[in-house]
Amino acid sequence: MKSNRAAALTVADKCRNILAANWQCHLSTIKADAKGSKEEIHTSKVNYMVKRGKPYLWISEDDAHNVNTIIDERGSLAVTTPFPGPLPRLLKSVKMLPSRIALTGDVILLKDKKAQVASQKLEELIHSEQKTVGEFSYTVRGILSSANPAVTSRSENLLGLTNSHENYNIYKFDLRSCTYVSSNGVTHEVALKDLQTSKADSIAPYTAMLIDGINQSESRRRALVLLCFTNLNAHVRVNSRRT
Repeated sequence: MKSNRAAALTVADKCRNILAANWQCHLSTIKADAKGSKEEIHTSKVNYMVKRGKPYLWISEDDAHNVNTIIDERGSLAVTTPFPGPLPRLLKSVKMLPSRIALTGDVILLKDKKAQVASQKLEELIHSEQKTVGEFSYTVRGILSSANPAVTSRSENLLGLTNSHENYNIYKFDLRSCTYVSSNGVTHEVALKDLQTSKADSIAPYTAMLIDGINQSESRRRALVLLCFTNLNAHVRVNSRRT
């Protein structure tokens, strides 16, 4: 029983890391019209942040989710590990996909003060991440600065929500279930209490930037391979192609 508990927490930690590393997800809700639910699914990409283990969604006012959730609050989120550059294509070529999580729950609209509090928390999150980057070592900052922030920086992308001319509604996603899907397609159901008590790695929000920054330099890639070989006793092959 103890080993099963430890394994469950390990998978829960992976889920929290994926949530912390990304800022976009695919939200699916049930299509609705004036007559009610149509039992068809509408899916679109939305931005989110996580507060105390719970996702908060920023949905454009033009998105059909706003109407759908008035009739039926049920929804699902799909969040993947953010791999920039050619790495996703490489994984696909060997019939693998980035690890990901599937969440089901209720999409609850935040009004007035609660929406304002969520906006303030978003600004605090952005400021905190930007401050942390400034406190990294010179070497790490060099890697991060060579990455493309438009596609890899969580704080830069979330910052767009605060100064955009587009109007958003803010929703809380009340979780009902969480499923972790490994890169090999193996699924693991995660207990919500384990997800709530787990913690994301402090470096998770910078995962995409680090990967992209390392991939900008052949010497960095070789150094990373050497590190893995030395510390993990892994069998590795080095070539000049970017991964």
